[in-house]
Amino acid sequence: MDKTAYFILELAFVSEGNNFKESIHNSLQLAKVAEENNFKRFWFAEHHNAEIIASNATPLLIGYVAENITRIRVGSGGIMLPNHSPLIIAEQFDTLAQLYPGRIDLGLGRALGTDIQTAEVIRSDFRTAVQSFPEEVSKIETYFSVDNKNSKVRAAIGEGTRSHLYFGIQ
Repeated sequence: MDKTAYFILELAFVSEGNNFKESIHNSLQLAKVAEENNFKRFWFAEHHNAEIIASNATPLLIGYVAENITRIRVGSGGIMLPNHSPLIIAEQFDTLAQLYPGRIDLGLGRALGTDIQTAEVIRSDFRTAVQSFPEEVSKIETYFSVDNKNSKVRAAIGEGTRSHLYFGIQ
């Protein structure tokens, strides 16, 4: 069976007897095995306020894995956009794209990735952000665009890098 069409969606579970650091290291080891077996992608799912899941700082984990493997694409499956400012997501993923060209994926979702109380702490306007998901996605696409060069608000590090960033599963 050709594994190049397959990818792994990693939650970075903290198994019994392990701590967060060990779980993150285990995720890297899994990514290395995936790469050795010609998997195409390794994505982290975003979750917050869970003592058994270590994938709450998704862009940091993506960078950690991308730094320690060489071929496989690494990304998010997905970043829960109601939890984040579109500008911050654009800047973080554009930075990753500069460091690891052609290897970073951005998958977006509109779920909270947590409970309501935590969502309110993460982003006070999360209810509005959930409802305005298409507009929030458009903002990210604008930040990726070379046409945004003359705007007052920019994610300059990645303008024009959209070619290796995308939304959703390909």
